[in-house]
Amino acid sequence: MQDSIVNLKEERVILFDGVCNLCDGVVQFIIAKDKNNKFKFTSLQSSTGQSLLAKLNLPTDSYTSIVLIVGDRYFLKSTAVLRVLKELGGFWKLLYIGSIFPRPVRDFFYDLVAKTRYKLFGKREHCKIPTNDIQHKFLE
Repeated sequence: MQDSIVNLKEERVILFDGVCNLCDGVVQFIIAKDKNNKFKFTSLQSSTGQSLLAKLNLPTDSYTSIVLIVGDRYFLKSTAVLRVLKELGGFWKLLYIGSIFPRPVRDFFYDLVAKTRYKLFGKREHCKIPTNDIQHKFLE
């Protein structure tokens, strides 16, 4: 993993919980809607994900938040989700209106889902391996 990836202004990297079925579904949704190939992905548990978390001084042992890295900035939880939707464009960017709600309110609901995601959606033993047609969208 190149250290420069976090410093590139054009790079958008999404770190996600690689064993979470809900998170995998969200990644698959983003891939399907990301017509301009703006996003790259890596799991929080991967060596690349761990390296990026450490570089950003974020906890490396907590997988309850999606992390969106844009250049040398990063976004967590509901803010990350809203920014991804905005970047997807089209109808999805209209959902960015949710940013008018205070972050603590948005993150309260985000945390409710995060705490129950395994119970509601299940989890796998290992991170899913991307298929050949989307492998280029994943780091590591």
